Amino acid sequence: MTLCKPSACRYGLPLLVLAGILLSGAWLPASADPVGPTPLDKQITKLVSYYIQEQHLSKHELDDEISKRFLDMYLKTLDPMKVYFLQSDIDAFEKQRLLLDDQIQKGEIQFAYDVFRVFLKRIDERVAWAEEAIEMKHDFTLDEQIIRDPDVAQYATNEAEARELWRKRIKFDLLRLRVDDEGLTEEKQKEKVRRRYVSFAKRMHQTDRDELLEMYLSALTMSFDPHTTYMSPNSYTNFEIQMRLELDGIGAELRSIDGYTVVNKIIPEGAADKEGGLKAEDRIIGVGQGTDGEIEDVVDMKLREVVDRIRGKAGTIVRLEVTDTDGLNRRIINIQRDKIELKDSEAQQAVFEHGTKPSGEPFKIGVINLPSFYLDMDGARRGDPDFRSTTRDVRKILEDFNSQRVDAVVLDLRRNGGGSLQEAINLTGLFIEGGPVVQVKGPDGYVQAYEDNDTSILWKGPLVVMTSKFSASASEILAGAIQDYGRGLIIGDHSTHGKGTVQSLMDLGLQLFQGMRNPPPYGALKITMQQFYRPSGASTQNRGVVADIEIPSMTTHYDVGESDLDYAVAFDQVEPADHKNYGQVNDAIRQQLRLLSSKRCDKSEDFQRVKRNVELYLEQKDRQTITLNEEKFRAELEKIDADKEEQEAFEDVVDGNESGVKREMYLDEAIAIAVDYLNLVLLAQSR
Repeated sequence: MTLCKPSACRYGLPLLVLAGILLSGAWLPASADPVGPTPLDKQITKLVSYYIQEQHLSKHELDDEISKRFLDMYLKTLDPMKVYFLQSDIDAFEKQRLLLDDQIQKGEIQFAYDVFRVFLKRIDERVAWAEEAIEMKHDFTLDEQIIRDPDVAQYATNEAEARELWRKRIKFDLLRLRVDDEGLTEEKQKEKVRRRYVSFAKRMHQTDRDELLEMYLSALTMSFDPHTTYMSPNSYTNFEIQMRLELDGIGAELRSIDGYTVVNKIIPEGAADKEGGLKAEDRIIGVGQGTDGEIEDVVDMKLREVVDRIRGKAGTIVRLEVTDTDGLNRRIINIQRDKIELKDSEAQQAVFEHGTKPSGEPFKIGVINLPSFYLDMDGARRGDPDFRSTTRDVRKILEDFNSQRVDAVVLDLRRNGGGSLQEAINLTGLFIEGGPVVQVKGPDGYVQAYEDNDTSILWKGPLVVMTSKFSASASEILAGAIQDYGRGLIIGDHSTHGKGTVQSLMDLGLQLFQGMRNPPPYGALKITMQQFYRPSGASTQNRGVVADIEIPSMTTHYDVGESDLDYAVAFDQVEPADHKNYGQVNDAIRQQLRLLSSKRCDKSEDFQRVKRNVELYLEQKDRQTITLNEEKFRAELEKIDADKEEQEAFEDVVDGNESGVKREMYLDEAIAIAVDYLNLVLLAQSR
């Protein structure tokens, strides 16, 4: 049970607001508040204004309609649950609603600072109120409620309303801790809630000029569509690191919790893994450079800044001061930085035996887990012969499967949010004899088919593609083409995410200083310039790729699809492209496999539990309020906290906490479907 629905949490800040923070004593704001826009900000803003009007798929002018959306999006980014601003603040901002478009085209962004300063002021006031509310004596027998739906929430009209809202908010936080972690003393519960808000306030006061510019310009660009964003130089660097799957560092995934930098997991074979002293859940409280560099305190420091201090040239030493979760076992760890390959984001493989062939031997099912369509763009531009590529990695896996005489392949795209369009096309080509994989339409209406020009097939056997509502963009291109070609089965959630648009990455420094070898870092504009269509002519936009066989799941019902996002591009169709149908999947096969899967799920305790949880989740999903009565709250949780399970699953998929090829109920069912499929093929061949 959370204070915001998954659809409301997608803007990022709500998760920070609810994440939690603690410090004793009065809250004092930091001094790093952004001072004001610079001439460089003005130049970047003008560039974004120009290119978004010239290049965006919609060809929408930067007009009053965009200006209206822009204001709403910026306010939603800062205060999605409407708990910080007062209605009087909003009324003052409203005076600029129809002026923002004109300001942006002139490069003026003072309004971003004006709003953000009010936001920081309100944060400081609310943290002070939170401190007071934490020390109140709360009566958990009263029949009070708190609003959980941001679309229903209203800004407080005066200080009394705001204080009452925050009294209930703190009461909910304490109630949740009373129920979820009964081992905590009352003082520890108070301390945990206090740190939640104090650390959030500190992080907001540490917002720098680049971050505010990124936040403001992305509110503008997302007023055109949800996938057009501005990346600051730092964000652009991190994006490129993710695409090439390597960096110089210690090999640890970090996250920020309650003001602490916490080790989420250790990357296998990385520097930290080899050193052995750093463990998952450790808190990093200090960072030093070299074997004798001074340790700098990093508690309550922004995660980005902590990461910047830990990263460094391969071969150099970084010193980490760490403690356990409870603050004990403080120690210093020296780690030699190394080139880190982000293996959890690359294609991974496994072969499982299941079922029995007529010969008595088990079927071999090869499974490929593909979290993204990655490509080392910089390495490809340089002509590096060993640059990282999804297709190269999967090709090696399929060659290995062929040598092992695997009977069927399961390609798992459940947490694949997309990536390189070219990689999606090339990878699809490993399963077909050439032909159109995707059709692309630009702002001028011209439709172009992108084909696989390699007429060979690396994997000719039965293919099963696993998808979920989180499978998006490039993964939908592959799934849609496999389905249109009749080349394999699509199984999983009812449909995929529904992202049928193509973004191009525009380095603003290169655009402004064309021909310069090392242009200044101006960040990048990720802009929606095209819409893609399946070989059949249907776009996946909003509708996604509908599964041939649907497996019961919670994720099918999450409000996280493209159609749930603000200002999403509309569904569209073009003429079909001439393409082959292999006939390896037809209506008769689908019907038989659906029946077999349904019978199996009906007998499965795991899937019956999922179905019950879905019913309870759907009951909870549209509730606009949460009870603050402890007895009623516990009673709801005893039935099942479906929303909590949903949120945990949501975070696992989005954050990629589950990596590698792991046997679990959904993969087991996919393997069982693959064996059913094989048996049907063998039966047809024997006739």
